Amino acid sequence: MRVRDELRMNVNQQPHMASPYGQPQPGYQGYPQPGYGDAHVPSGYPAQYAPYNGPGSTYPQGPQQGYSPYASFPSKTLATNLVSDLSSSPLDLGMRGPPTSGAPPVSGAQNYSQFGQGETQNGPPPMGAPPQRPPVSQTYTPAAVNLSGPQPPYGQQFGAPPVSIQQMTNQMSSMQVGSTAPSPAGPGYAPTSVSQAPISAAYTPAGPPTFSLTSTAPTQPPPAEAMAQAPHHSYYGAPPPSQQSFPNSAPPFSSTGPSQPQAPPPVSQQSFPQVPPVSQPNFSTAPHPGPTQSYGGPLPPQPSFPRPPLPTSQPSTFPGGPPPTSTPSQLPGVMQPQPPVSQPSPYHSGPPPNVTGFPPQVGAPPRPSGMHGPPMSSQGPPMSSQGPPMAQANHVPPSQLGMPPSPTNASLSGPPPQPGMQGYPPQQNGAFGQVRGPQPGYSGPYSGQPNYGAPSAAPAPAPSAPKRLDPDSIPSPIQVIEDDKANKGSEPFTTGVRGQAPPLVTTKFQVRDQGNASPRYIRCTAYNVPCNSDLAKQSQVPLAAVIKPLATLPPDESPPYLVDHGESGPIRCNRCKAYMCPFMQFIEGGRRFQCGFCSCVTEVPPHYFQHLDHTGKRVDCYDRPELSMGSYEFMATVDYCKNNKFPQPPAYIFLIDVSYNAVKNGMVGIVCHELKTLLDYLPRQNPDVESNIRVGFVTYNKVLHFYNVKASLAQPQMMVVSDVADMFLPLLDGFLVNVSESRVVIESLLDQIPEMFADTRETETVFGPVIQAGLEALKAADCAGKLFVFHSSLPIAEAPGKLKNREDKKLVGTDKEKSLFQPQVSFYNTLAKECVTQGCCVDLFIFPNQYVDVATLGVVPTSTGGSIYKYTYFQTSTDQERFLNDLRRDVQKQMGFDAVMRVRTSTGIRATDFFGSFYMSNTTDVELAGLDCDKTVTVEFRHDDKLSEETGALMQCAILYTSCNGQRRLRIHNMAVNCCSQLADLYRNCETDTIINFFAKYAYRSLLSSPTKNVRDGLVNQCAQILACYRKNCASPSSAGQLILPECMKLLPVYLNCVLKSDVLQPGADVSLDDRAYLRQLVSAMDVAESHVFFYPRLLPLQQLDVESMSLPVAVRDSEERLSRGGVYLLENGMNIFLWVGVNAQQELLQNIFGTTAFSQIDPSMTSLPALDNPFSKRLREIIESVRAQRSRYMKLMVVKQEDKLELIFKHFLVEDKSNNGGASYVDFLCHMHKEIRQLLS
Repeated sequence: MRVRDELRMNVNQQPHMASPYGQPQPGYQGYPQPGYGDAHVPSGYPAQYAPYNGPGSTYPQGPQQGYSPYASFPSKTLATNLVSDLSSSPLDLGMRGPPTSGAPPVSGAQNYSQFGQGETQNGPPPMGAPPQRPPVSQTYTPAAVNLSGPQPPYGQQFGAPPVSIQQMTNQMSSMQVGSTAPSPAGPGYAPTSVSQAPISAAYTPAGPPTFSLTSTAPTQPPPAEAMAQAPHHSYYGAPPPSQQSFPNSAPPFSSTGPSQPQAPPPVSQQSFPQVPPVSQPNFSTAPHPGPTQSYGGPLPPQPSFPRPPLPTSQPSTFPGGPPPTSTPSQLPGVMQPQPPVSQPSPYHSGPPPNVTGFPPQVGAPPRPSGMHGPPMSSQGPPMSSQGPPMAQANHVPPSQLGMPPSPTNASLSGPPPQPGMQGYPPQQNGAFGQVRGPQPGYSGPYSGQPNYGAPSAAPAPAPSAPKRLDPDSIPSPIQVIEDDKANKGSEPFTTGVRGQAPPLVTTKFQVRDQGNASPRYIRCTAYNVPCNSDLAKQSQVPLAAVIKPLATLPPDESPPYLVDHGESGPIRCNRCKAYMCPFMQFIEGGRRFQCGFCSCVTEVPPHYFQHLDHTGKRVDCYDRPELSMGSYEFMATVDYCKNNKFPQPPAYIFLIDVSYNAVKNGMVGIVCHELKTLLDYLPRQNPDVESNIRVGFVTYNKVLHFYNVKASLAQPQMMVVSDVADMFLPLLDGFLVNVSESRVVIESLLDQIPEMFADTRETETVFGPVIQAGLEALKAADCAGKLFVFHSSLPIAEAPGKLKNREDKKLVGTDKEKSLFQPQVSFYNTLAKECVTQGCCVDLFIFPNQYVDVATLGVVPTSTGGSIYKYTYFQTSTDQERFLNDLRRDVQKQMGFDAVMRVRTSTGIRATDFFGSFYMSNTTDVELAGLDCDKTVTVEFRHDDKLSEETGALMQCAILYTSCNGQRRLRIHNMAVNCCSQLADLYRNCETDTIINFFAKYAYRSLLSSPTKNVRDGLVNQCAQILACYRKNCASPSSAGQLILPECMKLLPVYLNCVLKSDVLQPGADVSLDDRAYLRQLVSAMDVAESHVFFYPRLLPLQQLDVESMSLPVAVRDSEERLSRGGVYLLENGMNIFLWVGVNAQQELLQNIFGTTAFSQIDPSMTSLPALDNPFSKRLREIIESVRAQRSRYMKLMVVKQEDKLELIFKHFLVEDKSNNGGASYVDFLCHMHKEIRQLLS
């Protein structure tokens, strides 16, 4: 039996705060960001950046009156409250590991979950430590409030906090771990350790859950009237359906009948509880006699909640930036007169409060400077030591807790009616849940602060800081990664079992091919596919495979075997043309075989015949790779070649920009010098034989210069073509040559080019004719090949493909933004099609100092299977190493040319959509002029019929390509997955990393046709539907206040938030359009391992490095509060490596790494570490090299000193925190996701 821990989380807590700079950052203007891995730029920050004020972990202990975690989201009226139920519901985090305490005994009548005796909680601080008074620099903004109309039905109680720490203990829940027993609910399910009372009327425990998920049409957003009201500047998801998640017929917090224990949630799920805030009593655990049961009498009249005045000169800071600093400061908690209802709040960035249905939005003010204080985790002793378990306190009537009695009756509870709030309780102080009473820790309410129902003369109770949602109690990516390494890293992964999910991409493992392709070649979003389209639509889980056909394998795994069937070629099915594979069934004694894909029966050719054994398998099964392996290659016959003749070996052509910018920044000299040695390392099939790839050279600015480097010449000859409007090749013989034969002439040319153009004054360049020139050369030689184009500026010279500068930041965030990602002119689309026809792949190295329109220049590379490398503000001193490493790898890596890929599937599903760097002239064939070992093609599948659970679903990916020595080959990858008729089986066999890879590619492609906001909303909506479907159909009934996540998808929210916050979907003010277009194209061909670290970077604490061990220290989560001022951390995301040095780092550590003990003497401009003679330095440099070797691009090292200006760039990659560009923190987004799910379920 699996053990399920139940974790409780208090969400009425302060969220992560934004970066502790003195004022909100609109972006890092004035400091041209090194883009992704670009150079340090010499300019410094403008003076607007206030000094750093202490480490990220110092949070104020006092309640942050004015701080709203959803200043990012326009409305605080969230249903997300991980606490909007007044019960403390269990949080089923489906974690592995033994329970730390048993569950408390459950008495029949207890409706609300209780605390176990020994749980550890971050409780209130000790009596003597009053929390600091919060800073005055932030306004207090309560929820959008209603001044008339019926009262939302919330049984809220307002009043003084409890009088003793023990009672407070009884009201704050953090974490409970309890084991569970098997349950009748079905396989893999277990009952909760506590009986849950029904919390909302939308959820009736007397029968099956009455959540009405729109499962019949899951692709639709929430109800139409909600969409109609979506304010135009909502940032996340559709708004709540007129903000009424609960039917008004019954109060949400009252039971519609006698309480009953609820069915258990499954083992593989996580649920996040709703917990009452400190100032609220818990309801008694006696059963509810009925919906109108009230606790001890009516509530005293409540004062309304005035909002602070808003500066009329201040516009709404809608698109996600932090609030303007000119907003007048107000003392926290001091209530100012209320502004007119129609005036929007600068913190809400939403429509006026009288509009119903605020969707949340991202972006919150950074923490003001001066907010010091110990980390939240240190706010007090563990709660378990502060009193008896909650079970006893639950019986204390509210009136004994120093609170006025309050009914649960909807008509009496809560504050007076307020607009904009038709279904969720008001939010305050960044908490999700009920409005708090007077803030503990002060001598009483501030003057002018309403008492929220507390007796005005009540003395202040013991101080206690409100808690934010503890980040340690929500799913941790690091924990999941480490668990997977422990569970799956030691044994080889054998592919013989159908539908078996592989280890995560972060786990190091060995693969044994036993009939299905290795996960290094194919990873699926789900290894258990729904049997029919209705289930697939209901779940909204994408069915896709990320295929990396030519992936490089580690040394301990053998590459695919090459099978040669001679002139007759590979054996194939007569009908669907699938290639012979382990899914073919031999019948009639081996004379015929039945196709696993289409069930057609085909004769076995006489030369291929073999007898069957007693199990029906051929006796030579294990001698033939195509009958026993998941991946293998066939030699292709002449029938598989263009024009029925075998291809010529491919050619590499180097086209170098020699305009003023390219010469001045040193690029021309570096390329020419490097090529002299690099040409000895051209790819080859056999390492012992020299490569038979031929090479050619062109230089260009406004005109093109071709070079004749024939071996018989004493000196190279230059031919100039100035008629760029009609490009032709001026020489046939001597342009493409064999390197070893023409070595002397080539070296002479490469020495002369930098000298020839050293004094050029030509600044204009062409680009279209350059590619045309390379294409013409390959046509003349009748071969496929690759163009390496080194280019520096926007091609504005008069020529085909001429571009103009169209960078317009004003279009960002508008409906016209999509035009910036589309090519300016159609010329390059036509040119790309011609290149693909010829097998001409283009790799582009760009060195821009300003806008070059990557969206247009990248059309040909991304359509031909090529790559783009970008070096903004290229400087020889800092960027040469990265450029040369990228160039060496790009020239040397194994390639396939003139490739065609087709994916066949078994009856019932078919491939419907494709993502990546390729061209498609029809709906089935993926055409790749070039295919290298790093490129992936992502394929989405849809149902066209029913699948059977017995046979499963099969797919076969076949790639026909020309190898680098001119052989025509077929590479085959086969994959079988299971089929299921139960949604629970689907959710048990998904792979989140692959789903995120697919979502990112789908969203990035959608930017070409949809506004960015719609793309983001679509992602949030689909993710919410996936999780809501699980909650409705697979999780056992439980309080609507719980967020329940499937075990294998518990990281979906954190990773999805990283995609939403990425520069492509939510750019900061400093992110250029070129950077966004570059990243959009880069991600489109990424494999799962690279997209994982790109969206959730790896952060290693080097102070914990053991130099004796070969293993790395365990990574920490990407949040500023995980950084220690005394530590040194390495962060890598596949594009950059940052070395962050804490201001209090130990002297010995600094001496070992940098050779100096003084923090001030560390040079932040260094791009490589000094080679010091000590074990730590050697081990650290080894680690950096091994990390670089794992990635397809060379990562430049950037040293970031704490409190230095570069730290702002580093913090951009701490993706669990709020981002400067308005992205939500993980905690906030998880709450928002919960709200979206509840909305779908109500």
